[in-house]
Amino acid sequence: MSDMMKTADLMDRILADGKIVKYSYTVSESEKQEINILNGDFKLMRTVFNNVASLKVFSGNRMGSVNGNDITEEGLRKLAADGIAAAESSPEDECYDIAPDQGRDVFRQGTEQADLDRFAERIREFLDTVAKDYPTVRITAIFASFDKWHWVSRNTNSTEFEGFGGQYGLDIEMCAVEGDTTTGLDYTNVTVDSLERPLIETGSIRTHLESVRDSIHPETLEGKFEGTVIITPWMAAEFIEMLIDNYAANEVVMNGTSLWLDKVGEQVASGLLTVGLKPYDERIVSGERGTSDGYRSEDVTLIDRGVLKAHLLNLYASKKTGRPVVKNTGFDLVVDNGDTPLADMIASVDRGLLLGGFSGGDPGTNGEFSGVAKNSFLIENGKVKCAVTETMVNGNLGELVKNIRAVSRETCCDGNMVLPYLAADGVIVSGK
Repeated sequence: MSDMMKTADLMDRILADGKIVKYSYTVSESEKQEINILNGDFKLMRTVFNNVASLKVFSGNRMGSVNGNDITEEGLRKLAADGIAAAESSPEDECYDIAPDQGRDVFRQGTEQADLDRFAERIREFLDTVAKDYPTVRITAIFASFDKWHWVSRNTNSTEFEGFGGQYGLDIEMCAVEGDTTTGLDYTNVTVDSLERPLIETGSIRTHLESVRDSIHPETLEGKFEGTVIITPWMAAEFIEMLIDNYAANEVVMNGTSLWLDKVGEQVASGLLTVGLKPYDERIVSGERGTSDGYRSEDVTLIDRGVLKAHLLNLYASKKTGRPVVKNTGFDLVVDNGDTPLADMIASVDRGLLLGGFSGGDPGTNGEFSGVAKNSFLIENGKVKCAVTETMVNGNLGELVKNIRAVSRETCCDGNMVLPYLAADGVIVSGK
C-alpha cells in the first residue's frame, strides 16, 4: 500500500495551485482479500484494491462536494477542478462549513496483518461444526474477507487525522432442509480483529443457526391479536435506526416533522432503554474516528434511561436549526443490557412473537410501521411454540420504545454493534 501522507501533501499543493482557501478532504487506500465459499466449496480467492478521494470546496457561502477513485496527480487535479466547478454552481447557504481545528491524531484499529491460512482453517472448522451440530442446516454461501485500510483527512482549519486498520469479516447465508422442505434464507454477519475464538461462537451465528433449524415447519396464524414482541438484537438495531431517522436525525429536525422536536431532556421511552453511539467501545472493532464534518468522533448517548439527550445533528443541520452539533456521524450502536434473562422474558409473555426478521417499508412521519415477520416464532403461555409464516406486525415506533417492559441480560456483539433483546407490548400481530 502507498503512503497516504504523500498523497495528502500532493492534494494540498494542487488545492493551493487552484487558489482554494477553504476545503476539507479525505484520501484513502484499502485492500480486500476475499474468500468466497458456495455450498461448502471454496470457490474464489482474490485481492481487490480500492482508492477513494472525497473533497469539499468552499467559495464564499457556496460548497461543492465531489468524489473520485483516481488518486494519481492527474486524478486529484481533475477532482479539484470538479470541486471548484461544483462550488461555483451550488446555491448559496451560510450554513455550509467545516469543523474548527481538531488538532492532529493517528488512529490504529483492529489488526493490520492478515493470517489468511488461519482464517481459512477457521472457516473450514465452522463448516464442519455446522454439519455436526446442525445437520439440517445448509450454509449456502460465505463471503469472507480481510480488509485493510489507510486514510488521511485534512481541512484548512489545521485538522489532520490519519487512520490505519484491518479486520476480518464474515457474511453467512443459510437455510434448513428436511426432505423436500426448505426454509427461506437467513443471513448473519460478524466482524472480528482476532481469530482466537471459533467463528461459530462470535456474534449471533449460533442463534441464527438454531433459528433457521427450528423454522423448517412454520405455521400460519389465524386472526389478529395485540401482544408482546421480543425483538432480537439484530432486529432491534433496525428498529432503532428507523427510530433515529424518524425522530432525531438531520432531515426531520430541520424540516420540523420530528415528533421529538422539542423533547430533548424529556422522557420519550421506557426507563429501561439507554441508546448510545459509541465508536470507542472496546467491543466495536473499527468505530468511526473522524466525522464527515471533520470533527474527532465522540461517544454519544442519545437516550439515557428513556430520556432524550440529543438530536443526531451534523454541522450543517446544527447551524440550520441553532441546536447543538453531535460529533458522531457513524452508527456504532450500543444499547445497554438489562437484568432479565432471555428465558425469563419469554416466560413472561402470554401471547406474542420472537421477532427475528422484518420486511416492510419506511415508517410514516408519525412513526407507524407495518411489515411481514420473517424468521419469527409464536410465543404462547410463556413458551416458544412454533415458527410462523404469512404474519404481519404493525405498530408505532414512538409507542414501541415507551412500551418496552424488559431488556435482556444477554447481548449480541457482532463487532459493529452491541445490543440486547427488547420486549415491548402493544404490537399488533396479524395472521390470515
